[in-house]
Amino acid sequence: MKLATVFSGIGAIEQALRRMCIDYEIVFACDNGDVELNLLENNELEEYTKLKKLRSKKQLKNQDDITRLEFLGKTENELAEKTRAYIQTLPDKLAKKQYVDQLYKNHSRQTNFVKKTYLANYGNHINENDFHLDIRFLDGTDYANENIDLLVGGSPCQAFSAVGAKYGLNDTRGTLFYEFARIVKETQPKVFIYENVRGLTTHENGHTWQVMRDVFENDLNYKIAEPKVLNASDYGIPQSRRRLFVVGIRDDIKCKDFKYPKPVKLQYTMQDFLEDNCAYGHFNYNHNTGDLIVEHFPGHPDSKFTLTPAVQKYVLAGGTANYKTSKETDLPIARTLMKMMTQHHRAGVDNYITVQQEPLVLRQLSDREALRLMGYPDDFQIAVSSMQTLRQAGNSIVVDVMMAVVKQIVKTNVFII
Repeated sequence: MKLATVFSGIGAIEQALRRMCIDYEIVFACDNGDVELNLLENNELEEYTKLKKLRSKKQLKNQDDITRLEFLGKTENELAEKTRAYIQTLPDKLAKKQYVDQLYKNHSRQTNFVKKTYLANYGNHINENDFHLDIRFLDGTDYANENIDLLVGGSPCQAFSAVGAKYGLNDTRGTLFYEFARIVKETQPKVFIYENVRGLTTHENGHTWQVMRDVFENDLNYKIAEPKVLNASDYGIPQSRRRLFVVGIRDDIKCKDFKYPKPVKLQYTMQDFLEDNCAYGHFNYNHNTGDLIVEHFPGHPDSKFTLTPAVQKYVLAGGTANYKTSKETDLPIARTLMKMMTQHHRAGVDNYITVQQEPLVLRQLSDREALRLMGYPDDFQIAVSSMQTLRQAGNSIVVDVMMAVVKQIVKTNVFII
């Protein structure tokens, strides 16, 4: 299978194909690893960064500041468009990649930890020159003749203006959804899987999804299966994680209609996945069916994941006068894993495990346990720090959900496996 991914993360679809014993070649992958490239400079960049932080903290209330942030965002988008236009004049995809890589070196000293993890696990399936850092500057036309079978990706859920909109591809310019749609248009995969937050179809009273659907169906010419929210706990993983999936099949391909997978009975609890009960090396998968194999063999997670008394007191607090939350720990089905779980949220938000009862000692999930709760077996290589691995796990798609979707795509006979 010829596979391409954007917002690639640590490779949920790659892991799914591996567990399903489907041979695949990665045509290209793309992920900035949360390293933001902003083309503004000096005072404008400093101001833009400050205003974005205020917005993220919900402290951006002054109308002049809101207007200024919108202006700076538009300016940055215009700079990105000019940069994209220049990149497209370069002679080949290697020259384009090298130019973008240099942009990142010039504008940011951060390390792309996602790329490190990705190449450590799938480097034998992809040429490193085909791992791109920025979807805005990825020229899909360079891969137009690759006959890509499957493109997988997502994008942040962004609102689109309803004023004068024709609901076409140009109405989404300046958003990351536009970039995903553009890559679909330029590469023409047989099938795409688009993953997003469960509230996408109701966002902005349904307007956001209406725009997206019209782009998929009318601009890109793909048959769209009605979006569906799939929960990890319905597909073999003891985690409450609901995400929306959209499957599109190119209009010119004759095949059976795609139907979303039906839920299966959950066989495991979070406790089955913990290193206390399943030591490293005992969380595997059946190489014929892809199903998980969990061997109960006592182990010991690293003590660095144990909470200090001060942190433990904080996470067990029932909230504040205006905010109440559960104190429950040791859940059989894990709460949704988040990329920010390293910051130790309250017990009602994150997952904590009892180390001992008297006196009470708790710990957080280990990096290996977090990967397991996303469907990654123990042969998945941890190539970065525990903190970065936890962030990457929280950002990933659940492998077992992806497997269930791929199995249904295969049943359409859209491609031969």
